[in-house]
Amino acid sequence: MDALLDNALLISVFVTMLRSATPLLLSSIGELAIQRAGIWNLGVEGTMLSAAFAAYAVVVATGSLPLATVAAVLVGALVGALTSMLTVALKLDQFVTGLAINLVASGLTLYLFRSNHAVFSAGNFTGFAPVAVPFLADIPVIGRIFFQQRLPTYLALALIPLAWFFLHRTRQGLELRVLGENPKVLQTRGIAVAPRLWLIIVAGSGLTGLGGAFLVLGLSDRFIPEITAGRGWLVVVALVAGNWSLFGTITAVFAFAALQAIASHAQVLNLPVPYQFLLALPYIASLATLMIFRSRSGQPAHLGLRDIGK
Repeated sequence: MDALLDNALLISVFVTMLRSATPLLLSSIGELAIQRAGIWNLGVEGTMLSAAFAAYAVVVATGSLPLATVAAVLVGALVGALTSMLTVALKLDQFVTGLAINLVASGLTLYLFRSNHAVFSAGNFTGFAPVAVPFLADIPVIGRIFFQQRLPTYLALALIPLAWFFLHRTRQGLELRVLGENPKVLQTRGIAVAPRLWLIIVAGSGLTGLGGAFLVLGLSDRFIPEITAGRGWLVVVALVAGNWSLFGTITAVFAFAALQAIASHAQVLNLPVPYQFLLALPYIASLATLMIFRSRSGQPAHLGLRDIGK
């Protein structure tokens, strides 16, 4: 019986890890594309929060999960368009722009939520349910972990090889990486830089919006102010820890998600560590990660610079 319980607990931890990793994966893949193109987008937290609120508002109003998901992606893309206008068109400081977007998103979602609290509190909905993959879900242990997940989780996992193929096996991916290293190379070949940056930022922010939707529709089935709880910053740290490589970033994301899963099972695991410390552990780990990997050399040469070109 103890062995059975231990096995069930271990499966539960891994299932929770994949669920916790889903919004981080979706956002980190989009953010990786943006930063590899040379834009220091620090507005990930605000983008994810805005999208999460949009998903919640639409699902409460309509009861439709697809509509809520589309709304979140569109809001994420809209924030990306705002980021593009400020950083690419107006060439404002990218760090300040990202921080401003985070602050505006935090204040605006809090205001809208509180001013419409009666409407939102009356709305009930059921988020994404696990979808079992035929045959594969019946595999012992592995089937329960990987093949009884929610649809956005399957999408996030499928995007990993697709993102690698795009970045390293397509001409568009090569041009994206050149943008982050030396955009003048593209200009000398008559390739317009600014429109490509707009497209990359909007598309990447749309993926972050999808991650925000999952926070409401796949993790909590509700919205609370600051529901992102620093996840946007964890995405940025994951890119630094992963040395701006896809698989390095994904590894960091799963490490953070594993810590979150362990924290959520702290009482069951009977760990001799205060529960509050376990909740803070992913963020403590992110600070340690920044200190350890501060001198890594994989950062795109043109990342954060204002001379973007036309």
